[in-house]
Amino acid sequence: MAIDPVCKMQVEESSAAATSEYQGKTYFFCCQGCKASFEKEPEKYLGQDSQGGHEHHGHVH
Repeated sequence: MAIDPVCKMQVEESSAAATSEYQGKTYFFCCQGCKASFEKEPEKYLGQDSQGGHEHHGHVH
């Protein structure tokens, strides 16, 4: 199982509605809308994972 980086849903790789490759890694999405959001701002969705220890906790609304 893969995790949709936009909505955090679990997505089965073999039946994902959409995929996108970014920096040599393939990402799987539950729908085309999530893929479109990811491709528009990939760093927004990957920032938490790819920075290595630089995490943001407690979002302010």
